Amino acid sequence: MPAAAVHRPAAVYSAALLGLAAAAADPFALVMEARAGVLAKTAFDVAGVLRLHADELADLLHTTTKTLRTYREAKKRLNPAASEQVLKLLALARRGEEVFGAPDAFRRWLSKPAHGLGGQPPLALLQTGGGIDLVAEEVDRIAYGDLA
Repeated sequence: MPAAAVHRPAAVYSAALLGLAAAAADPFALVMEARAGVLAKTAFDVAGVLRLHADELADLLHTTTKTLRTYREAKKRLNPAASEQVLKLLALARRGEEVFGAPDAFRRWLSKPAHGLGGQPPLALLQTGGGIDLVAEEVDRIAYGDLA
């Protein structure tokens, strides 16, 4: 008898994350949300969706884990640049899960060198908005089978 397939649950998106994901899909709404700042808790929620450790999140946002945790405990908002990055990461996570079928599969892909990204692991490019855009474009190419 064949072994049963292990089904991993999809990433859990709170209502707040789903609302922000909708905003992140619209460039104008993304800028408006980023200007207002997202809560530090949201950054941790997005990190959870992407299966990132707190130190990886801090590196991507150019801050320290301690600062992020302090902001989360104080219910503070991130600055506009960090907020924009979190929103773009959220949009990328949603698209990555859609294309790769599961958060864990997408996370594995993020960690491996990608031919379409000059051999760089996609995770290494997520420190800037432009890098997130490049990774998102690569995910879209994968989705459409354009691997040239």
